[in-house]
Amino acid sequence: MHIRRPSRTYVIIQSLIFVKLIFLAFPVIGSALETQETRRRTGSEPGWSTFLRGGYVHQLDTDIDHDGSFSADRLFIQSGITYALDYHRSVSFALGYALDGYDFSGDTGFAALRPWKDINSYRVSMPVRWGFNKAWTVFVVPTLRFSAESGADLEDAIQGGGVAGIFYRFGDQLTMGPGIAVISQIEDNATVFPVLMVKWKITDRLSLETGRGLGATLGPGLVLRWQASDKWGLSVGVRYEKLRFRLDDKRMAPSGIGQDRAFPIFCSVSYSFSRRAQMSLFGGAEMAGELRLEDEKGDRIAEEDYEAGGFGGITFNFRF
Repeated sequence: MHIRRPSRTYVIIQSLIFVKLIFLAFPVIGSALETQETRRRTGSEPGWSTFLRGGYVHQLDTDIDHDGSFSADRLFIQSGITYALDYHRSVSFALGYALDGYDFSGDTGFAALRPWKDINSYRVSMPVRWGFNKAWTVFVVPTLRFSAESGADLEDAIQGGGVAGIFYRFGDQLTMGPGIAVISQIEDNATVFPVLMVKWKITDRLSLETGRGLGATLGPGLVLRWQASDKWGLSVGVRYEKLRFRLDDKRMAPSGIGQDRAFPIFCSVSYSFSRRAQMSLFGGAEMAGELRLEDEKGDRIAEEDYEAGGFGGITFNFRF
């Protein structure tokens, strides 16, 4: 079995840690940063509304260092309800489900362990956005998540925490502010890190944003968007993804822990059917990927980097 030693992923992760600290936040931050103009354009009127968003991603067969490979199919769907007092204040309740299906192949190395297969994740969150005036807005997002392989106990797979912050609208072009996030980890210390929320309207059609990610796992990231027309948009971005989950009791690490971490780089094309319905096609590559297997107490059993792996998929976002 491969024993972990310093690798190229360690070097890359260390060099990108600043990116992680700045841009790692929950997907709902993107909604919190919406300006009054944006909310009107997308049909986010005051009062009650419901939303449905989700996506599917296929990760192509990806080589694991020291032999073996894997592919993955990822599905995410989230639905919820929002009550907006006005364009500056709202409360939402959201439920989400994700399925990450892995397929390992190879007779040696990490893949030969067949460490896990289907991972189920359930998420509950309640974003609160409260604007004191047109300039200052505070948001709080408590979140509870259960991530476990099929057959594992969900009560042993709880991860919870929240993110809170305040941002300032400097004008029509720039909204920015600091925040802090605290997230518990399965059999590991809670992660505490600062976040920076930015929505910069560079031109009438070009913007730079942090917050809501793209793809089935809805990872957070940094996105450059170009609104080519009222219907069509193009985006390029990078995000940080970390999936940590409890394993079942039938494999090499009974009731152990699995982890998949990567920095996906992607581009997408989106189409708006109306103010309330959008769909996107996207593709990219998982960079600096790392797979980790731990026992039930969180002690490492095996850990491997994986090569850049291509992926593609579709997302949708509907509001009613």
